[in-house]
Amino acid sequence: MEEQKLEYLIYLGCTIPARLPSYEISARRILKELGVELVEMPDFNCCGLPIDPVNHEMMVLMAARILCLAEEANLDILTLCPGCSGALHKVNKMLKDDSNLRAKVNEQLKEMGMNFKGTIQVKHLVRMLHEDIGLEKIKGTVERPLVGLSVAEHNGCHLLRPKQYEEFDDPENPKVLKSLIEVTGAECLDYIGETDCCGSTVMGVNENVPLQLVKNKLSNLKAVAVQALITVCPSCHVMFDLNQHRVQRIFNEKFGIPVLHYTQLLGLAMGINPEELAIQDLRVKASSIIETLFQ
Repeated sequence: MEEQKLEYLIYLGCTIPARLPSYEISARRILKELGVELVEMPDFNCCGLPIDPVNHEMMVLMAARILCLAEEANLDILTLCPGCSGALHKVNKMLKDDSNLRAKVNEQLKEMGMNFKGTIQVKHLVRMLHEDIGLEKIKGTVERPLVGLSVAEHNGCHLLRPKQYEEFDDPENPKVLKSLIEVTGAECLDYIGETDCCGSTVMGVNENVPLQLVKNKLSNLKAVAVQALITVCPSCHVMFDLNQHRVQRIFNEKFGIPVLHYTQLLGLAMGINPEELAIQDLRVKASSIIETLFQ
């Protein structure tokens, strides 16, 4: 029996192309190994999440437009950003469940020549890997098990919350990302404050609070002697990687904890050259990990 081809319309959002091409590069590389075909979304807009507190109706319309583009392509959406995934998945569910809202939004979409039908799904990379590919197939691509490497996970908020919309994993005791990490051969350590927010959404209002949150998490990670933190969210990655040197200066404390995208961790386990995974783009260098794995 021929294996079903996995094909998705990829939605990159705003942060990844602008600030973290390393996430996109490594994701495309590992998905190629897994036989996943990505179709480009040539015309797209912001998912609307940042403006939701200011103009909810506009957020819903912006997300609905992206959903319509996917319906036109007859493909489910794959995202790398939990914020984008959360916004699109939430609006998709709202429009499917609420006929009055759907009618109202379709009146607005009509001006763009669009009509929401509710025929596609939206999945973040983590959910897609777990549900559509599965641990066994991923394990079959591991050529260089990362045995001896101790890391920790950071799911972020939007991948798991709000639970009534996401309906995926347990937001208080998440296990899916941990299982995806362990399939690489690396050990995933528990630590205090594992589900705490990175504080990214507060940066535009008050930098002191999020930087303190980052410091607290890095301190908790240091306490269990992790060799790297694994992220699946671009905003979280920015907070822990790009801002780590800044936090060290402010609090006069040394952490030096590399922050890898999960796609980079899996890519290393697949035996892919670090340069193909854009490991060199990390602000906190992962030289010690690479030397250990490739010596």
